[in-house]
Amino acid sequence: MKLYLRHYWKDERLSFQSTNNQSMTFDSRLVKKIWVPDMFFVHSKRSFIHDMTTDNLMLRVYPYGNVLYSLRMTITAIGQAAADVMIRVKCVIISDAYTDDDLMLYWKKGNESLNTDDKISLSQFLIQKFHTTTKLAFYSSTGWYNRLYIHFTLRRHVFFFLLQTYFPATLMVMLSWVSFWIDRRAVPARVPLGITTVLTMSTIITGVNASMPRVSYIKAVDIYLWVSFVFVFLSVIEYAAVNYLTTMQERRERKLRNQVRPLFLPCTCGIANPEDMMMTTCYSDMDPSAAGTYGMPENGARQERILAQLTLADSQRTSRVKTSRGYVNVWIDIHAIDKYSRVIFPAAYMLFNIIYWSIYS
Repeated sequence: MKLYLRHYWKDERLSFQSTNNQSMTFDSRLVKKIWVPDMFFVHSKRSFIHDMTTDNLMLRVYPYGNVLYSLRMTITAIGQAAADVMIRVKCVIISDAYTDDDLMLYWKKGNESLNTDDKISLSQFLIQKFHTTTKLAFYSSTGWYNRLYIHFTLRRHVFFFLLQTYFPATLMVMLSWVSFWIDRRAVPARVPLGITTVLTMSTIITGVNASMPRVSYIKAVDIYLWVSFVFVFLSVIEYAAVNYLTTMQERRERKLRNQVRPLFLPCTCGIANPEDMMMTTCYSDMDPSAAGTYGMPENGARQERILAQLTLADSQRTSRVKTSRGYVNVWIDIHAIDKYSRVIFPAAYMLFNIIYWSIYS
């Protein structure tokens, strides 16, 4: 930030006689010849005094030795984000060589010592409020020093981040829900959709982190992006579970069809309900007199015969047979997983947005 730092003090050695009580103004050449406070900003990352076209310094001396020393400088201060919307910046001004026994620092008009131009605006932030404080700091090797504190509270312009970060992340989460309406057997359609949304969310997270300072604490935008990434990732996991259960169900049904092959007899022969008649074939080495001849030659020898077993049952018995053989019990409603996901995922994400914006707005 750019600012004008103005010092006021009284040095009787610089007093002079004046009939009209007017001050005298000097440039930076006289500054090097008189005493000036050795002030510096604590924990500033970068600070410098502007020197275009000359050093931007001003020294004004009044008749009774009152001095006004002003300089134009730029400071890169360290701030801490209470949330991504609010950022608090603290500037600390301290003397380098003089303790509180030699030099006393204080704000001339308290909070009114800080003045900002209403026309000044920042590209990403809005100065919401600021205040000043004065404290003493003790150093064991040198003693007590006066410290002047400037506290700035900046509010970030959220609309830029809504367009560049929050809105694309929300769209990617909503796009991952499209797979819930696609047929579970359409693997080439659902798998690329899930992978694309996951990679896009990773790109958004990487881009946001590259444009922000590397800090040790968790930012509000990190919470939103990572929760959105979890929702996208869970949609991929949901289809993996659906695909696995579908494969296991088809494999079990195929195994049951291979084990039990019902064959309907071609002749009804006056049976009232021919659809209830089933014939299961099995090979048996038995006596023909025990099973009946069924038109086969009777040679009295034990030979391998085909035993045809007729099963006549009512609909209730047939239902029990099918149930006992697994036609009903093995069925798993795979469609229910997608149906529930269509409701649970949007509802959970909407609840997260309500909680998130109620906290950080």
